[in-house]
Amino acid sequence: MTERYAAVVVGGGTAGLSAALVLGRARHRTLVVDAGEPRNAPAAHMQGYLSRDGMPPAEFLAVGREEIARYGVELVRDRVVEVERGEDFAVVLAGGRTVRARRLVIATGLKDELPAVPGVAERFGRDVLHCPFCHGWEVRDQPFGVLASSPASVHQALIVSQWSKDVRFFLHTVAEEELSDQDLRRLAAAGVDVVPGEVAGLVVEDDRLTGVRLADRTTHARSVLFVGPRPVPQTGLLERLGAELQETPFGAYPVVDPTGLTTVPGVWAAGNAIGFAEQVVHAASGGYRAAAAIVGDLLMTDLDAAVQE
Repeated sequence: MTERYAAVVVGGGTAGLSAALVLGRARHRTLVVDAGEPRNAPAAHMQGYLSRDGMPPAEFLAVGREEIARYGVELVRDRVVEVERGEDFAVVLAGGRTVRARRLVIATGLKDELPAVPGVAERFGRDVLHCPFCHGWEVRDQPFGVLASSPASVHQALIVSQWSKDVRFFLHTVAEEELSDQDLRRLAAAGVDVVPGEVAGLVVEDDRLTGVRLADRTTHARSVLFVGPRPVPQTGLLERLGAELQETPFGAYPVVDPTGLTTVPGVWAAGNAIGFAEQVVHAASGGYRAAAAIVGDLLMTDLDAAVQE
């Protein structure tokens, strides 16, 4: 017989574990399906989470898995390949198992598609970074580079100047004429040097970034390079369920209410599944809100059914 859960949480990152913790404590039978692909896996530490500042992401998730287990929440290392709507949701796993869920939390996050510059992927999360709020303090006052991927990269170059006064903005495939006069004035005011020319690769010595090499073979000594990955939201399940998506400059994300409820009844979303800029602390909060809403929703549904009977 197909197993039935009050809720199935798709994704075992911060948002998913946070939702599972609240659901478990509310005495709801809950299953977490985790493919084991957290967005922040390349990072050695996470920052900005009060009381957990500097904690390794893998350690953070391990503690979370221990916590949900105390409340009887089940976790399986698997992937959800299909969800079918009916009286309940039929959740099909890649391993062949099918379970039923009264409610769903989609916390599948997103993937970062990195610029196709040799060396960037290998050093991402170490000295090739994308978020100064996550890593800026740790690399403060070092020589920064910022790799442009579009004229919008000006914003990143300006932001990182808060952490270093030695910033070079590599235009890469962006022509200088594509930058507005206001962009150029702001860059100059921030002390950011604009470097035209395509970036051909990185210079690495003793497993440390030491420079950025251009196609004309000139090299700029840099110890940190900020890049702007293209976010790819993992919204396949939501799309197949018929959830409404909205386009943003960082991809298409589901339309949700303040609790994370999507336009599909019974389906909530949280974490990077609803937006590019959801940090760990936001994801934890979003998972909590979604689970609390589900607890109330299930209670009222059951009470209304009892009244009808």
